[in-house]
Amino acid sequence: MKNQAPPAVTTTRVFRRVAVTALAAALLAGTATPAMATADRSATVAKAVAGQDRPELQQAMQAFVDAGFTGVQLRVHDEQGEWAGSAGVRKLGQSVKPPTNGRFWAGSNIKTFTATLVLQLVAEGMIGLDAPVADHLPEFGLDRRITVRMLLQHTSGLFNYTGDFDPDGKWVPGIPATGKDWLDNRFRSYQPEELIRLALSKSARFEPGTNQLYSNTNYTLALLLIEKVTGRSYAEELRRRILRPLGLKGTSVPGDRTQLPGPHAHGYYRYEDAAGQTKVVDVSRQNLSLLAGAGDLITTTQDLHTFISALNGGKLLPATLLAEMREPHPKMGYGLGLFVEDLGPGCGTVLRHNGSPPHGYGALMYSSPDGRTTVTGSVTWVDEATRGPAANWQKLVDSLVKEVVCDGRAAG
Repeated sequence: MKNQAPPAVTTTRVFRRVAVTALAAALLAGTATPAMATADRSATVAKAVAGQDRPELQQAMQAFVDAGFTGVQLRVHDEQGEWAGSAGVRKLGQSVKPPTNGRFWAGSNIKTFTATLVLQLVAEGMIGLDAPVADHLPEFGLDRRITVRMLLQHTSGLFNYTGDFDPDGKWVPGIPATGKDWLDNRFRSYQPEELIRLALSKSARFEPGTNQLYSNTNYTLALLLIEKVTGRSYAEELRRRILRPLGLKGTSVPGDRTQLPGPHAHGYYRYEDAAGQTKVVDVSRQNLSLLAGAGDLITTTQDLHTFISALNGGKLLPATLLAEMREPHPKMGYGLGLFVEDLGPGCGTVLRHNGSPPHGYGALMYSSPDGRTTVTGSVTWVDEATRGPAANWQKLVDSLVKEVVCDGRAAG
């Protein structure tokens, strides 16, 4: 996941079909064996504002189902108008398709929301972007070289509390965040301070500012920073500054809530028990307090469109700070809460963030630099240790994105 483009980059390239991208690197994904859906067109609930069916979008969704994902919902805003559709099934053993605007666990998509909140506080002079985080959160004994910018850019060097690699490549576990360990603890509640103290009990991965490594710890610290500076909860600041002004009624921070509200697609996890029997567990109920500020978001495709379009359209941040947000670090191509991806000659640049909670769900959020073209969506699958179709996600996505954004031409 890279981004390398000037901060004020613009493009006239518009997506013509649908775009999907890779799940955020540090949040875990899974596997699927689909229960194939019927081709019942009435259940697809597709909408073409211009009165067109746009079969290429249906085919793009079906490609994910054919690859093993159980359900897909996508929303496209482009020069042809707005289109939304779904494919696959809402629940294993049923033929009903996922709702086109059902709620889902969006994982790391929340990082863009969190970064936006922090940058709004920077704009108001309440936080210095290059000031030490320790000035506001002295209780953690943070290295004073770690700045607010480093949190948003993943350049702090702090250990990722969901697990991380040592410099020699050895895996160092954190809180249970994958596999059967997570499954058995998926309703456990965590406090943000607990997550940070676990991370700080481990050695830093590198000296602050000398490298870039995706770490959920950075964004949980950003949540605590927001709460300390404003004197309000993260959830209230999110509602006050973003959700209410934009009318995002389907988006929320769940806290300890484990249930997705309203009609929704179901995600699953498959494992083999001690007796060698295969078990498939519905994980649509899960407690995402283990990813506070970093992956604990409930939302819809419409709300993600409205948010990312408003952000890139300049409605949430001053131009100077939006430019800072979209200035990529060369290591990962990550700016401040956004990936900036140059898709090559003839294709243009996209601004994005994707996400997955520990298992069963994936979400995507793409935008053109002017915010006029967006693609948002969610997928579900039957997750397992071998990752299944999710292990091939990148290859599937890369070919799809090039076909869509480059109008079928190979990107250089």
